[in-house]
Amino acid sequence: MDYYELLGVQKTASEDEIKKAFHKLAHKYHPDKGGDEKKFKEINEAYQVLSDKQKRAQYDQYGRVFDQGGADAGQGFNWAWGNGAQGDGAEFDMGDIGDVFEEFFGAGAFGGGRRSTKKDSRKGKDIQVDVELNLERTLKESVERINLYKQVICNRCAGVGAEPGTKVKECFSCRGTGQVQQVKKTIFGSFTTLGTCPECKGEGTIPEKPCNVCKGEGRTKGQETIEVTIPAGIDTNQVIRIDGKGEAGRKGAKAGNLFVRIFVKKHSVFERRGDDLFSFVDVSFPQAALGDEIEIKSLEGTNILLEVPAGTESGKILRISGKGIPHFGGYGKGNLYVEFKVKTPKKLSRKQKELLEKLKEEGM
Repeated sequence: MDYYELLGVQKTASEDEIKKAFHKLAHKYHPDKGGDEKKFKEINEAYQVLSDKQKRAQYDQYGRVFDQGGADAGQGFNWAWGNGAQGDGAEFDMGDIGDVFEEFFGAGAFGGGRRSTKKDSRKGKDIQVDVELNLERTLKESVERINLYKQVICNRCAGVGAEPGTKVKECFSCRGTGQVQQVKKTIFGSFTTLGTCPECKGEGTIPEKPCNVCKGEGRTKGQETIEVTIPAGIDTNQVIRIDGKGEAGRKGAKAGNLFVRIFVKKHSVFERRGDDLFSFVDVSFPQAALGDEIEIKSLEGTNILLEVPAGTESGKILRISGKGIPHFGGYGKGNLYVEFKVKTPKKLSRKQKELLEKLKEEGM
């Protein structure tokens, strides 16, 4: 098999392209991940040649001569574990494969390394819900009641996971640490790593008698009604976080959080732009020409007396201060902007036409 074909790269591939191809295939075929050991050896052999400039040049010129006689992968060239190996002068680059080993065996796989930190698997999951509000609801603080069907703390064992009156014991296998040493044998040798204790699942404790209701989980499926305070001035896509109101954790572990995402529905009259409101008001031609006083409704539902200035043209905008949306988390409100639209009548009576003709004669 051609080494380039094994790695799935072109003969003109760069060192980075070869390295990326090897890492991808190593993840796929590694024996400890359930992959094909023979395939992994072939991939590794190809990488050892193509990642070395001198060997790659020899391979490109003479072909595959490193494993003549059916030798196992890697025997045609020596690997340097550290810097003390003797061979053809080429050392195995631990940096090239270090990322792969770290994922397979943990950060301390080669001894003395840092221990990888993992998120507590018992912690409850976060929950996100969407809440739709009318525009009017943003004018003042309100309370939204949300019904959730989720993991809740078991009532029988109060989240401990053990039958009432029984004890929770320290795990004998890991002595309460939740971790045990594991020896993994691979084609590269044996490695000692810290792994999750299989007896207590990494919790460090085991109930003397698991709870009959939750079977030792400390939580069950149930419904909970949560009251969420919606601040005034809130807008679409803003998110409210309520700590500890997500899924309950296993065996008394920390609960997840609840995230409430807000969507404000469009209004039939008012358009929201930030904390300002915009609306359109139709006025007749005589009102626009002569001026008038009209009443409009605010978003609060109160009447506002509005003066139409004489000579108003379509598109003229008046500002009404403090009649917009409250500033989120602050003081004051936005403004209301009213845009006038002068209506042109489509049908006229005979008398209306006569009057307009007279106005036309007057030069209007």
